[in-house]
Amino acid sequence: MTEAVTAAAGRTGVPKNGGSEPLAPGATVSGDDTFPKLLLRNARLRGRRPAVRRKDLGIWQTWTWEDVRDEVRDFAIGLSGLGFKPGDKLAIVGSNRPRLYWAMVAAQSLGGVPVPVYSDSVADEMAFVLEHAEVRFAMVEDQEQVDKLLSIADRLPKLEEIVYDETRGLRDYDHSHLHSFETVAAAGRDQRFANANAEGDWMARLAEGKGSDLAIILYTSGTTGRPKGVMLSYDNVIVSSENANAFDRLDEHEETLAYLPMAWIGDYIFSIAQSYTAGYCVNCPESPETVLDDRREIGPTYFFAPPRVFEGLLTLIMVRMEDAGRVKKKMFDFFMEVARRSGEKILNGEAASLTDRLLYRLGEILVYGPMKNRMGFSRLKVGYTAGEAIGPEIFRFYRSLGVNLKQLYGQTEASVYIAMQPDGEIYGDTVGKPAPDVEIKIADNGEILYRSPGTFLGYFKDDKATAETKTADGWVRAGDAGFFADNGHIKIIDRAKDVGRLSDGALFAPKYLENKLKFFPNIKEVVAFGDGREMACAFINIDLTAVGSWAERNNVNYASYQELAAHPHVYEMIEANVDQVNRDLAGEPLMAGAQIHRFLILHKELDADDGELTRTQKVRRSFIAERYAPLIEALYDGTARKHVVTEVTFEDGRKGKIEADVEIRDMTIYPARGEGVREAAE
Repeated sequence: MTEAVTAAAGRTGVPKNGGSEPLAPGATVSGDDTFPKLLLRNARLRGRRPAVRRKDLGIWQTWTWEDVRDEVRDFAIGLSGLGFKPGDKLAIVGSNRPRLYWAMVAAQSLGGVPVPVYSDSVADEMAFVLEHAEVRFAMVEDQEQVDKLLSIADRLPKLEEIVYDETRGLRDYDHSHLHSFETVAAAGRDQRFANANAEGDWMARLAEGKGSDLAIILYTSGTTGRPKGVMLSYDNVIVSSENANAFDRLDEHEETLAYLPMAWIGDYIFSIAQSYTAGYCVNCPESPETVLDDRREIGPTYFFAPPRVFEGLLTLIMVRMEDAGRVKKKMFDFFMEVARRSGEKILNGEAASLTDRLLYRLGEILVYGPMKNRMGFSRLKVGYTAGEAIGPEIFRFYRSLGVNLKQLYGQTEASVYIAMQPDGEIYGDTVGKPAPDVEIKIADNGEILYRSPGTFLGYFKDDKATAETKTADGWVRAGDAGFFADNGHIKIIDRAKDVGRLSDGALFAPKYLENKLKFFPNIKEVVAFGDGREMACAFINIDLTAVGSWAERNNVNYASYQELAAHPHVYEMIEANVDQVNRDLAGEPLMAGAQIHRFLILHKELDADDGELTRTQKVRRSFIAERYAPLIEALYDGTARKHVVTEVTFEDGRKGKIEADVEIRDMTIYPARGEGVREAAE
């Protein structure tokens, strides 16, 4: 194993145990903290400061830390009255709502363990997680989630009680084992008033919690099979969160927006762990459809989004500018050129000419400021993106506007943070240096291994998978291939298991190819093939927003995604994108042999409901390879057009079929280092 080991610096300046005193260099937390304890501390030290907001019927409702403490306490006492005991699991199903977050901490205060589940999971996916986690109680958002649980109740013999937040539509249901949040919390208040010891008993139970206790079980997205339950302790998530807060100097004055799936580790860290350790306010949007408007109203100072969110925002901006008047378009183009030339330099504190600085200030008034306000980034102190590689041009676009956007590398098993980009060391092609208290080394096969205080306890009821992932001395196999660049930053190549070779020995890294194609706003998703084969080929999904806008401007009529995807002019547009990628790859010695020989535009969008993507929108390669085997065969046997019939799942659960004749196009392949050109088709 290569001993390229880099350890991050000690946690200097990290608030000790959620308080205001910094840790001495190299010091560690006491191991006594839990989130219920941090809640009590915040209520005592920051009692009247806002802790949570939620927009309801167009109005932002605010709860202070004292309010949250009271809500959690009463619900916890009421939940205990329903029979919730230490060690019990509480499923959390729904979108980002204060009561769902409070239920998580309430369960923890009773010695229980929350198990968030993706709210858009189909019943079968949800049944597996709830049964595997041995869930006895569930806290859900609304009637839709109640119905989903009731439909699989026969597969969940341990599920006893369901609590819901939104009461609409549930009045006539059998409430013998169904309860509203208000009812449970009211029972807790009544118990507190009727029994002088009720609150004291709750406090005593809460005080028994330790940092080493199991805090939460988060299930992986399941790209390679059934999801695994990642067990994280309080120490795991609290130390990681304190380190992250110190790294970016986050404090109680920050504002964040809670819109990510609650079952994802990112939301738990940003909306619970970092909020409770720093004391900042978390804002819950009115609905998933109003996130953009709600973000603009709040103006978060700390924000995370996967690359597809930033790509989507940029696509909307470019689409709107294409429809803008001539004067506005010229002004936009002029000041964006100024930003490209000097924006990042100014953000990084580097030298820039006086003329550019003056023009940039004017651009801030006329273009950059209004654009950032439109996106909700006017007050952004630091923004992060992770999960997939973001296009360098997209990354530079935001930074050129003065948005302090960074990349990080993380996993559920690491309590998120593995590598982070320090201020002044922001590069579009790396994911940063080892995060505070994290050690990273590269195995002989190129796989990244890490060790940190955030390293998970293990997989729930899966010792074999735990042993395969985590070594006896605490090193975790990340599953990603990468290397240290000369500047000490980590570069990610691909998932280690996905990196392969073409039949001629050329390196084949599918995600690398896919990300290069996804940098184009016309392309939403890509699946590359080639391991063990004579050439690289690709499936492509077009971006309906970008391509639909193009179609509207060019008077191209279409009735569906399928019809637009098959249009000859759309194929020409995507062909130009693929050609540009091949030209770029020809200049990269490692990847020149993996240029894309043939591609097709899929007749349908890849969809999580059809099993093609995970709930975090990651491609399920093996499933796609099996589902679309005839199309893959056509890519490699020279077929120019293939008729396919594909089963799809509609939003209401009904099944249907889509038939299409899919065109396959050949591409020009360029010799490495630009030594002439030859045709792919021979």
